[in-house]
Amino acid sequence: MAQLSLGSVKLTMALPDAREAVREALGAQGFGVLSEIDMSGTLKAKLGVERPPLVILGACNPAIADRALQLDPDAGLVLPCNVALSGTAPDEVTVTITDPRALLPSGSLAEVAEEATGLLRAVLQGLAARSST
Repeated sequence: MAQLSLGSVKLTMALPDAREAVREALGAQGFGVLSEIDMSGTLKAKLGVERPPLVILGACNPAIADRALQLDPDAGLVLPCNVALSGTAPDEVTVTITDPRALLPSGSLAEVAEEATGLLRAVLQGLAARSST
């Protein structure tokens, strides 16, 4: 199986604060959040399973998404980019971002995936800089 993660960063803050920090970092790179899924809450409600906090944000850069859809209407199958926030300890959240190149490794969408990857890398770098201050 190909590596799906672009990378991750640990933030020393509560999950609600981490969620806002991630939204800000995404916004700085032209991404908005289209969806938010509380996976741990859903699994508890549907299966009665207790899991550490896990929130998945569906991030979208409209210009990149539009280009991808113009090149291939089926690109919608891999949009938006997922950003996972995992509560690993009290006041510690790991943020992991999907690598678009893993989902679009070749063909007409590879260049678009590379551009999205660069922007998402900048999101991780911004979050890492924030966590080290």
